[in-house]
Amino acid sequence: MADKIPVFLINGFLEAGKTEFIKFTMEQEYFQTEGRTLLLLCEEGESEYEPAFLEQYRTTALRMEEIRDFNREYLSALTEKYRPERVIIEWNGIWNQDDLCGGPMSERVLSEKQGRAPDYELSLPENWEIYQIITIIDGSTLELYLGNMKSYLGQMLRNAELAVVNRCDNISNEKLVDYRRKIRAMGQNAMIVMEDKEGEIPQSALPEELPYDLNAERIDIKAEDYGTWFLDCMDNPERYLNKKLSFAAMVLKRRGMPENEFIPGRMAMTCCAADMSFLGFVCKGDPKELAPFHTRDWVKLSARVKLEEREEYRGIGPVLYLEGIARTGEIKEPVSF
Repeated sequence: MADKIPVFLINGFLEAGKTEFIKFTMEQEYFQTEGRTLLLLCEEGESEYEPAFLEQYRTTALRMEEIRDFNREYLSALTEKYRPERVIIEWNGIWNQDDLCGGPMSERVLSEKQGRAPDYELSLPENWEIYQIITIIDGSTLELYLGNMKSYLGQMLRNAELAVVNRCDNISNEKLVDYRRKIRAMGQNAMIVMEDKEGEIPQSALPEELPYDLNAERIDIKAEDYGTWFLDCMDNPERYLNKKLSFAAMVLKRRGMPENEFIPGRMAMTCCAADMSFLGFVCKGDPKELAPFHTRDWVKLSARVKLEEREEYRGIGPVLYLEGIARTGEIKEPVSF
């Protein structure tokens, strides 16, 4: 990042609390900087940035009137004019974030599928690099957005590093657990923080009832429970350390993977039918035992869970060690949340 300008992308729907989050963050000692901050505002909410606040934190705030403003030529001109040390984008929740970050719902991808020229193409300057994506969610209106604008929420969470669900007062624990599961499915790499007026709600206060016995000698994961297991193993991998599992999955062998590795998993509909994700963990086994199986084959496998440092997890995460594998029939229904 030495020769790059870091970009912090703060997204969320209107009135979710993005401005308050940015103000709070800019006041923190760890976020101070000697250079200038360029703050790009993509919508008008109730909260505003006072001129004195912007001057105190050496910040230039500019209004981005439409999504097409995020093109390399215009943003490069802003870089030349203001010489920012960093950029903060307060993103408009109903703008297609896939256009900016790349994703299956971007204008470019959709236009290619439809055999037409894209209406617009977004691009950041070469010396801008998205450093962190943070999603701010209003818990009091989340059910409404899950029911009506789930695809937009999926775009915002897909590459998020942190998801903050605020205003969770008077929401039942059962509902919060359901929200957490849906957010985790859409933002698999995001740390999820839930808050009420008292502050952060401890995750231990929101236990999820699992459809299988964690203390069993072998945990047999039914097809309908695969999504629940996958998300819980992502969030609580230590629960499954040295546990023996059995489940049915599709084989994925990525180009360049070691001969002793593959990824057993399932396709999942995380936000809409057009946005499918493959949910699976790396599995290691004897290359000779794995050789007959190819991508898209369906298998029933048994494996034991270990925790290892992997690039995919940006740290330590679950790795399966194969103990048995056999061909099985396809599960046609995708995992849904």
